[in-house]
Order: sequence, then structure tokens, then C-alpha cells
Amino acid sequence: MDLSVLAYVVYLVISIGLTVWVARTLSSNGRIFLSDVLHGDEKLADAVNHLLVVGFYLVNLGFVALYLKSADPVDNTRGLFEALSVKLGVVLLVLGVMHLGNVYVLNRIRRRGLLEREQFPPVDSDGWTGPTPAGV
Repeated sequence: MDLSVLAYVVYLVISIGLTVWVARTLSSNGRIFLSDVLHGDEKLADAVNHLLVVGFYLVNLGFVALYLKSADPVDNTRGLFEALSVKLGVVLLVLGVMHLGNVYVLNRIRRRGLLEREQFPPVDSDGWTGPTPAGV
């Protein structure tokens, strides 16, 4: 078997496995965060979570597919490991940047929601409460 083909197979197996693992981890743990961001609306949190996971898969698997081709031929075992380390390192960096981007955007949405909640007084501002009787 040609070492370049072996490099492609190993790269695809590891990259797709990492993408699936990260997406599942983000989906299961991100649901709680999304529920808080969306003020406890569980159905909306689940829908947004699902859409984010689909987008995550599309972007990352698309990148993995586009980054498959190698410019240099793999001639020996050392070249195989070097090619894999560069390709997998870039895939890991892209996965990390995608994750941090999602968390950043969701945290901004969450902060905006918290600020909006703090702007409303706990009671109606037009309500009038009479004086309390002495001794109570």
C-alpha cells in the first residue's frame, strides 16, 4: 500500500472521529448553557443546539475534506508521521477556534440578556404603596 494513501486513511479516520467527539461533547454540555442564554426555553435551546451541531459538522467536515490533499508525497514512515502531525494539528486548531467562536457569541448573547433583565425594576414603577402603619 502506498504511504500517501495510508496517510489519507489515517487522517480521515482521526479527523472525522475528533469532529464527531467534539460535536457530541459540545452538544451535550452546551445544552445547559443554551438554556440559560435563552432564559430557560428548553425547546428553543434544543433547536438552537441542534442547528449549531449541524453547522459545526458541515464546516469542520468540509474543512477536513478540503485539507485532505497533500502537496508532498509520503515516501517513508517519518514522512507519514510528519504529514499526519501537520494535518491533524491544523484540524485540531480549527476545531478549537470554532468552539471558542461559538462560546464567545453565546456568552455575548447571555450577557446582553442579563443586562436586559437588570434594567427592569422588580416591581412596577407606577405602583403606589401607602405608608406602613407605625409599629408594624
